[in-house]
Amino acid sequence: MSVFSWSWRPALLSLSVLCPLGAAQAQDPGKPVYRCPGPPVLYTDALSPSEARERNCRTIDGAPVTVVQGRQPRAATAPATAPAAGGSASRPGDRVDPAAQRARDTDARRILTEELRREEERLTMLQKEFNGGQPERRGDERNFQKYQDRVAEMKANIARKESDVASLRREIAKLPQ
Repeated sequence: MSVFSWSWRPALLSLSVLCPLGAAQAQDPGKPVYRCPGPPVLYTDALSPSEARERNCRTIDGAPVTVVQGRQPRAATAPATAPAAGGSASRPGDRVDPAAQRARDTDARRILTEELRREEERLTMLQKEFNGGQPERRGDERNFQKYQDRVAEMKANIARKESDVASLRREIAKLPQ
């Protein structure tokens, strides 16, 4: 039986209809597409050959070009309003009330401290189970390789937890007192 059996043909046909190759060149196959250097790199078919030479643009031969429309910039909106009732800033550039910022910092410190405590407890449990590199063998580990794999996994978990604890301590140290 061939690879393209009857069951594949409808899917292949629908795929070829939905995804035409070289859609940008299919509109006007005789018009060259140029790649112009410089920030930003420009791909265009709106240049004449002489303009392309002046700008040091090169033609793209045989490569399909996909054009993605960018979003139009929005017009300027009304002036910024006062911060919300909670004292939070409406935009990143707005000033925050010092009391509100202190409350946020206190909450962040409390959350990070709780998370640090939980991670330290988990690390202590893992280290206790690891037993200095000699954990107790389980009944399902009759094969020594299974035991070694579990020990290696435990060692990696401990290293990961130590890294997490160090990261949390760094984050707490960054917070203002």
